[in-house]
Amino acid sequence: IVFTALAISRTVQDRTGLSIRKVLRDLRPLRSATIEINGAIRTYPPAINPAQQALLEALTTPRARH
Repeated sequence: IVFTALAISRTVQDRTGLSIRKVLRDLRPLRSATIEINGAIRTYPPAINPAQQALLEALTTPRARH
């Protein structure tokens, strides 16, 4: 588990160019909300600012290998 976590954090750092601490601090506020009113359940996605969107795109787009 420790080696997997290390590999993931290293990949995040390589793809974003930021420390894992900074990535976690920037993405921590992103949470969805689920609300039930009169039996109707609605889930609302988080509001994502442009900086957070760029960070998420960097995480989902692998870098080109040499």
